[in-house]
Amino acid sequence: MGDLERAEYLFGQGIHDPRVLEGIGRLSRAEFVAEHSRSEAGVDAPLPIGHGQTISQPYVVAFMTQALRLEGHERVLEIGTGSGYQTALLSLLCREVFTVEIIPELARSARERLHRLGFENVYFRQGDGAEGWPEQAPFDAIMVTAAPAEVPAALLSQLRRGGRMVVPVGPLEGAQQLLLIHRAKEVGHLPRVESLLPVRFVPLTGPSGLPQP
Repeated sequence: MGDLERAEYLFGQGIHDPRVLEGIGRLSRAEFVAEHSRSEAGVDAPLPIGHGQTISQPYVVAFMTQALRLEGHERVLEIGTGSGYQTALLSLLCREVFTVEIIPELARSARERLHRLGFENVYFRQGDGAEGWPEQAPFDAIMVTAAPAEVPAALLSQLRRGGRMVVPVGPLEGAQQLLLIHRAKEVGHLPRVESLLPVRFVPLTGPSGLPQP
C-alpha cells in the first residue's frame, strides 16, 4: 500500500479529518522504519524499530492525531518520539512540536531523520517522558505514544486549560485503553475523560513510568 493509497484506506476506516489524511498522504512511512522492514512499510500494522519499541499502526497514528483536533496554531507535546513518524505528522498539522524520547539511540536517530527530511518546527529532548517538558509548558495538546499505568500528573499539569491529551493507559500485560482527556477551562473543574478504544502500546519507561520489561 502506497502512502496516498493509505490515506484513502484510512478514510474508509473512519478517519475523516482532511488535514490528517493529507498529512498521512505526504509522509513516506518507509523513511521511518529499518531498512530490512521497508518492504512491510505499507502494511497497516506496527513494526519493530529496535530497542523493544515499535512504529505504530498507521490507523492508530491517524486516529490519535484526529482526536486532538489540531487546527494549525497549536504547540504540541509528544511523549515517545520513537522513529519520528508520529512526530512528523504532528509537525505538518500544528505550529510547534516538542518531543521527548527516553532511549538515547532512538532520540538521536529521530532527530537526524527529521532534520534530514526538512522538519524545522520540531524540538527534541532525551529524557523521562512522564515528566514532560515543564520549561515549555503549557501545551495546547499532548500526545503520549507509550502506555503509563496511570495518567502522569506532570503531563496533565502541563496541558493548557481547554487543551486535549491522548494517552494509552494500562499495564503491559493486560487491557489498555486509549483515553482522550479534556482539561477544563474553568479553575476547580475536573478533567473530562473519554475512553476511545482498546489498544496495545509499549510501556512508558523511566522513573515516572512503568519499569523496563
